[in-house]
Amino acid sequence: MNQPIQTPDYVIVGAGSAGCALAYRLTEAGHRVTMIEFGGSDRSIFIQMPGALSYPMNMSKFDWGFKTLPEEHLGGRQLVTPRGKVLGGSSSINGMVFVRGNPKDFDFWEESGADGWGYKDVLPYFKRMETWHGGASDWRGTNGPLHVTRGTRRNPLFNTFIEAGKQAGWPYTPDYNGENQEGFGPMEATIWKGRRWSAASAYLRPALKTGRLTVIRGFARRILFQDKRAYAVEIERKGVIETISAGREIILSASSINTPKILMLSGIGPADHLRQHGIEPLADRPGVGSNLQDHLEIYMQYKALKPVTLYTYYNLLGKGRVGVEWLLQKTGLGASNQFESCGFIRSSDQVDYPDIQYHFLPLAVRYDGKSAVRGHGFQAHVGPMRSKSRGTVRLTSKNPMDTPEIHFNYMSHPDDWKEFRACVRLTRQIFDQPAFAEYRGDEIQPGPGVESDEQIDAFIREHAESAFHPCGTARMGAADDPDAVVDPELRVIGVEGLRVADSSIFPRITNGNLNSPSIMTGEKAADHILGRVRANHEGGLAAE
Repeated sequence: MNQPIQTPDYVIVGAGSAGCALAYRLTEAGHRVTMIEFGGSDRSIFIQMPGALSYPMNMSKFDWGFKTLPEEHLGGRQLVTPRGKVLGGSSSINGMVFVRGNPKDFDFWEESGADGWGYKDVLPYFKRMETWHGGASDWRGTNGPLHVTRGTRRNPLFNTFIEAGKQAGWPYTPDYNGENQEGFGPMEATIWKGRRWSAASAYLRPALKTGRLTVIRGFARRILFQDKRAYAVEIERKGVIETISAGREIILSASSINTPKILMLSGIGPADHLRQHGIEPLADRPGVGSNLQDHLEIYMQYKALKPVTLYTYYNLLGKGRVGVEWLLQKTGLGASNQFESCGFIRSSDQVDYPDIQYHFLPLAVRYDGKSAVRGHGFQAHVGPMRSKSRGTVRLTSKNPMDTPEIHFNYMSHPDDWKEFRACVRLTRQIFDQPAFAEYRGDEIQPGPGVESDEQIDAFIREHAESAFHPCGTARMGAADDPDAVVDPELRVIGVEGLRVADSSIFPRITNGNLNSPSIMTGEKAADHILGRVRANHEGGLAAE
């Protein structure tokens, strides 16, 4: 006799960074959870080996394959917008860099209407989520699911970059995720025992072991409502339309691209836009799909005078040796993402806190790994942190299978150009320091002929690339804010039984890579759903 299928307490759409954390905490609390994920297994050498990071984001098996509209301020170029289509979401295809963000980022969130999301409120969740392997610190967690480690920095160029930053007048920061972000120091990564430690490894697998989590592979089409209460998710699985009901609530954790798409397909969004596509508005929320933000960056590249870079291994034989060592021992170059030193600085003394980030790499290569400079070289990825440009995600039709229209409107604010010029000039100052004298050859790009504002702007227009940090498309704010999409409890304003927990909710982009604050969002969302935030606020969250 068949047992009746029990309705789960919660349905989560998306097995990404926030969704996995949320599933773990809800099942830990004894609830039954169903998770809907279109992507498949993350058990691939291209995902699990940190050194192979350039591959999965270029594989249709693991990436949604989104592209922007032609960006008018970048010469009409279409930029790729990778998002993870796999267990672990973008934490399974990203660069594994771990940056919480600056404390002032979260204080800004609170000041802009996200009550209870200031730094003092989110710090306990950052601590709860991590096991930090950097020693004792009041700022760090030591018992969380997410392992955070540092590379060995055996390549001399990593410490040379840090030393050059100090010589240029910036402080050394021993832990940019701790007391002080500003300065140069070691970079942190979600790597453990030589493997990528994604949200799937940290949260999803432990949640599955409880027996209270079910993962369904299906394509989420829309949320179904009875009056204004969400009760089920309509999915397509193997060509069949099904509904997955929730006993209590539905949570969208589908990414800053797919979450607003699903909201709009469900009747939640700008009413005029929905009607244009034949969708009857259920809740007129103009903020859905608006406020889209990202980090842009350029690669400042130099030839190396000594053969100390990764170019030694940038051939078939070298890659083979790296791969074999990783397969046999989980050690060597394959066990690192090769982002082992970094910097956070201010573009001018008038800026309140760091607004420029550096990733240093001991190889002159594109981020996607498709082309490397012939010969030894090194580079810094550099870009402004708080662009004032804002874009949109919009529907192209009412057909859920159709890709949404993505328009970041990059570089549309004049301040973006001023900040990027500062990036170029400050980076040159850093590489011109004595620390680099024995290694620094000619500047490859932008190149010695690129000096004036006009020349730098032309280089940016042609060469700026996304750092793949989209966010902000379902902004969190006060419940009476007409442009907010979710309130500080992450409840979608205007309906019931539906929340959002992913980088869509960020009022403003944070300093640095977004994986860490996305996971924090899932952690904190769980406590909001479980009714624990008020108690934590009064009694103090035991985050250690």
